[in-house]
Amino acid sequence: VQLVESGGGLVQAGGSLRLSCAASGFTLDDYAIGWFRQAPGKEREGVSCISDNKGSIYYVDSVKGRFTISSDNAKHTVYLQMNSLKPEDTAVYYCAAAPSCEVVASRELHHIPRDYWGQGTQVTVSS
Repeated sequence: VQLVESGGGLVQAGGSLRLSCAASGFTLDDYAIGWFRQAPGKEREGVSCISDNKGSIYYVDSVKGRFTISSDNAKHTVYLQMNSLKPEDTAVYYCAAAPSCEVVASRELHHIPRDYWGQGTQVTVSS
């Protein structure tokens, strides 16, 4: 299992970024794919998730209406479109292959093996 994030960067408040999570070693039908973020001094939180059968999507309340998760099975890639970005969205963003979106929502990170995480991509939103 390998996951590689890309698309992070520096953007002004109100701007947009699209993060990509490229998967290899498994198919996107095998696992839910979750996006997490961790700001300095804060716990890692589940931001969004798309289930293995694409029938379930999760967003944390703070990003609802601004972030959109999508999946392209042909490209083995999951995307996180982030619009109307705020300074409080600043964090390192990680994607992970999870047993379910319930794990992502509940922050039960111990259910996700260490090597089922990507390396992270920095998102910085300036005010």
